[in-house]
Amino acid sequence: MKIQEIDNGLSKILQYMVDNEKTINGEVTDVHKDYRISAKNLYRYLILRGFDLRKYHDTLSDLGISSLRTAEGYVFSNLYNVVKNLRLIQNRPFDTISDIEIVGYKKSKKLLKKHANDLFNKARKKHFTEIMVTIPNEAAQDKEIIRGMVLNGMEIARINLSHGNFDTWSKIVSLIYEVENETQQKIKIYMDLSGPKIRTSTIEITSKKGKLKNRIPIIKGEHIILTKRKTLGKKSKFGKANEQLEKAEVGVSLNEIIEDAKIGDIILFDDGMIKSKVISKKEDELELIITDCYKTKLSSHKGINLPNTILNLPALTEKDIEYLPFICKHADIVGYSFVRTGNDVKKLYAELEKNKAENIGVVFKIENKEAFENLPEILIEGMKRNKIGVMIARGDLAVEIGFERISEVQNQILWLCEAAHVPIIWATQVLENLAKTGMPTRAEISDAALGAQAECVMLNKGPYINDAIKILKDILIRMEGHSFKKKNELRALNVSKLFFQKKEKL
Repeated sequence: MKIQEIDNGLSKILQYMVDNEKTINGEVTDVHKDYRISAKNLYRYLILRGFDLRKYHDTLSDLGISSLRTAEGYVFSNLYNVVKNLRLIQNRPFDTISDIEIVGYKKSKKLLKKHANDLFNKARKKHFTEIMVTIPNEAAQDKEIIRGMVLNGMEIARINLSHGNFDTWSKIVSLIYEVENETQQKIKIYMDLSGPKIRTSTIEITSKKGKLKNRIPIIKGEHIILTKRKTLGKKSKFGKANEQLEKAEVGVSLNEIIEDAKIGDIILFDDGMIKSKVISKKEDELELIITDCYKTKLSSHKGINLPNTILNLPALTEKDIEYLPFICKHADIVGYSFVRTGNDVKKLYAELEKNKAENIGVVFKIENKEAFENLPEILIEGMKRNKIGVMIARGDLAVEIGFERISEVQNQILWLCEAAHVPIIWATQVLENLAKTGMPTRAEISDAALGAQAECVMLNKGPYINDAIKILKDILIRMEGHSFKKKNELRALNVSKLFFQKKEKL
């Protein structure tokens, strides 16, 4: 590509940013002062990523000029200097822009590290990326479990409020404080809000031998009924020619999904192991056809995902609101499950204000398709507080968007959060085989190394968890010596286009 063509193309993008600066300034007036320049940078990044930049990279690299691949944290400065250098090479005039607030590469790194330190820990250590570990409930009776985790490198203790009770969680908190005093190591406490749990209801089927079973058999092509009605489940009946005479029936934990789902929507069960499609709908039920199944049985209390359905469910449940006073009293950070929109952020912030929790950190868990598509507005609304982060909840997210897309999507989340200087938590199945069996797979070691791009990596519990913590710590120390974030190709992002399309409709 000729230099003149690149100059013309990038100059138009730069001018477009300049022309929109007044609008951007208006959009960030309510953002916390610590995040104001970061919010501006995110807007500029969304503008930049509305264009396909791939055609410029190679020639810019040949010229020894930034190819825009690492522009996330300092968008305007990067693009401005690229255009300026192109003009110098061509001996063409360049008008200096002096009235726009700019963040450069060094400042972008400082902002991201400051925001990560504000949310997590300020203490200096050998590795920047924090290690978070889920505390098992049995730790309430055994302080040595917590001590071992801390001595091996845990810096943030996660208490999952989906399991246990106030008494158990209070004991764990007390023991964390004791270990903290004994080891003189600061440990932050992270607690998750559960959000609405969409699951199959209780299944109780009596077998021919009189045994009670909590599952029904499932085959591809079978029709089943998903219903609001009170039911303990029913299995299908088939004739001699394998024709289906009676349809299986399963209840749901949240009736709203029956109302929200439409004909043609995809419904997934048990982490996507059973796939189905809605083929008909009545007031109190959906008829589904099983399109794929990697398990032969559907059991009680298995998760349900509806990736194509806009769900009218509250991100904050009554149970979450009931738990918030306890969380605000004992936790340093609250994890917000099922957040999907900027309005969901407003609702949580209003509840935190009621609980006078000005200093608690908030982590937005991106675990469904809607949350990913609305991530820019979640970030901008989230930046009205100064202690925020994002968790890439890769388990549920992979089910919702498809396993083949998870690598692409997790990278896009990393880019958007780096543009906003918002710290990331890399979560789900990190060194899981090692934690459970004592032996890591090669693939999960590579995955853990990728986690060094984030500001925090989360491990789940297991009998070999201390081995997992030690190995993760070693990986992080080694990887951080090699890179800070990474370079990427920059095709146009749909998430950027969607954001501005929504703005135009308002």
